[in-house]
Amino acid sequence: MDKSTDPRGVALVIGAGDATGSAIGARFAREGYVACLTRRSADKLEPAVERIRAAGGAAFGYSSDARKEEDVVALIDQIEKERGPIEVFVFNIGANVPSSILEETGRKYMKIWEMATFSAFLNAREVARRMVARGRGTMLFTGATAGIRGSANFAAFAGAKHALRALAQSMARELGPKGIHVAHLVVDGAIDTDFIRTQFPERYALKERDGILNPEHIAENYWYLHTQPRDAWTFEMDLRPYMETW
Repeated sequence: MDKSTDPRGVALVIGAGDATGSAIGARFAREGYVACLTRRSADKLEPAVERIRAAGGAAFGYSSDARKEEDVVALIDQIEKERGPIEVFVFNIGANVPSSILEETGRKYMKIWEMATFSAFLNAREVARRMVARGRGTMLFTGATAGIRGSANFAAFAGAKHALRALAQSMARELGPKGIHVAHLVVDGAIDTDFIRTQFPERYALKERDGILNPEHIAENYWYLHTQPRDAWTFEMDLRPYMETW
């Protein structure tokens, strides 16, 4: 077992994309946690892992299909054995795919639910089992406005994100008394990513006016939730640019 890493434990980010997920991992690594980042292709994690290491942090990337139960169980076992106890769990898989309800297919609807909800259940269950045994831990779920209201052409995404919010809420009520802080973050607005920059240049131009979300600022709020004293835990937090309509 590799125990050369910092004893603060592991911050596990499921769905560590190039922006928000990687920024969250980097934020916790700065505080001495071992950042374990996952996505379907581990090769795509190399830049984020190298940035964290270059800044003096500990980071590891893992390939994982978060929808497959056997893979999830094996991954959590591996991380706990090789890197240390998972003290922070972040679920950050998006699955935002718009479609008219008239054109939506059963296959795509199910795939979006698997990505945004079922995979959250599988990973959270496995981590929660370890955290409850230790009597401590933080579990953070990245939600969206679609988890609060369903917009036109987003039936599948809204259904999945509503279910994710319900999962987090149920877990918070069950696990809070056991010492586990569970929180759901509603990230409402465009995020500073290459996708927004290339596909929505007019929206991206609002960056100069603080009109889109900075991934590092999002990550700062995840860290804040983790550090809250247990006599004043937050379950749900909204994050949006000041000019966002809601």
